[in-house]
Amino acid sequence: MAMTWRKSSYSGDNGGDCIEVAADWRKSSYSGDNGGNCVEVATTPTTVPVRDSKDPDGPQLAFSPAAWDDFVAAVKREEFPGR
Repeated sequence: MAMTWRKSSYSGDNGGDCIEVAADWRKSSYSGDNGGNCVEVATTPTTVPVRDSKDPDGPQLAFSPAAWDDFVAAVKREEFPGR
């Protein structure tokens, strides 16, 4: 998947100092291709952002890497009830 570049919210539209940041978003292996529930995650040294792939400009959750690792481990242990 290609990097997604976003202009910083602190950058204006006047052509001055602008900063863009990139994230290498990847779709969860549990998300299907049918347009249903799709989750994407990206990793940085300090944060693991999570978003809805159908709304990439919408809200995101941010976890510390340790909290994300704990969550993924709990999912793999099937600690969350099914649908």
